[in-house]
Amino acid sequence: MFRVDIEKSLVSVKLIDRWEHSDPIRFCSEVVHRVSSVRAKNVVVEFGANFVWDSTLLVVIEKLNDSLGKSGVKLSFKNVPENFVELLKLVLREKFMPDVQRQRTYGLLWRIGDRAEAVFAGISNFMHFLRSVGYSIALWFRGKSSMRYMDFLFMMEDCGPKAVGIVSLISFMIGLILAFVGAMELKLFGAEIYIASLVMVGMIRIMGAIMTGVIMAGRTASSYAASIGTMQVNEELDAMKTMGISRVDFLFMPRLLSLVIAMPILTMISDFMGVVGGFFVGVGLMGINSAEYLRYTFDAFSLDNFLVGVFHGVVYAFIIVLCGCYCGFRCGRDAESVGRATTQAVVKSIVYMIVATGIITVVFERLGI
Repeated sequence: MFRVDIEKSLVSVKLIDRWEHSDPIRFCSEVVHRVSSVRAKNVVVEFGANFVWDSTLLVVIEKLNDSLGKSGVKLSFKNVPENFVELLKLVLREKFMPDVQRQRTYGLLWRIGDRAEAVFAGISNFMHFLRSVGYSIALWFRGKSSMRYMDFLFMMEDCGPKAVGIVSLISFMIGLILAFVGAMELKLFGAEIYIASLVMVGMIRIMGAIMTGVIMAGRTASSYAASIGTMQVNEELDAMKTMGISRVDFLFMPRLLSLVIAMPILTMISDFMGVVGGFFVGVGLMGINSAEYLRYTFDAFSLDNFLVGVFHGVVYAFIIVLCGCYCGFRCGRDAESVGRATTQAVVKSIVYMIVATGIITVVFERLGI
């Protein structure tokens, strides 16, 4: 039940007894009618001491606030029950906040400082995560890790055999593209046979590893972030912490070991399929003699280039697992946060892989490798 009183230009609505006995339509219409009759600028909704509300009151208040707001009438509340305040803030959002807080503005310096603080906090959190990872790796070498080897086998199957198909297909197409691009220029000099050398060197030194890394970043880093993020939403990570189980040991280590083993193998498969793609173009489309093409291919093979490509694959494995698991552990508590963590894992993995490639290339160039 409710009662509407008018005092000068103020309309006071008193909520009494139980809301379920009230008529929501009559409530809104009567308040709006009283406001328009006296041209009031303020409406105060006062909760009685024994008033019992339900969720429909929130809907009615939101509709009433929208109707009054169009006429410039301010809606305020008095004696709001504690268990109703947060719900009321959620429904009315900033409209229920104090005027001073609503009018607060932030300048450029404040935004720069806030952004800098967020960056330093992110670096600090990541360094703390790296410290935990280093400790877990040390425990694993000492044979004291709480990692389950059944999880390791499951992760190995997921990032190994199940990824061979997509890696082979993409790498085959990359080999085709390299051969086509090389043929466009080499044909001008009558040196089409060197397509074999171009594809072999390009694939085994860097392209095979990069394409495998990009594929696994989109496929595996996103999977790691989504699965761990979902565990965060379901409070499974909190349960593990309560039981004294190391989340890094239990979740990170199986993923790290499986991908570190799988990535070099996938990189070699990628190298082979890229060379096959180049062979398809050189022999099938350019008309190069197959025996001659294979001879130039094997002559261009270098163990140094091959090991450099495999090393890139191992580095990419560390980056993918670090980014995927870190974004999962830092995920929020809702579905939107899981999606955001998944996106961040993929983007960060690819960006850091490119950065790592540049650093490794410069270092190896200095070393003459």
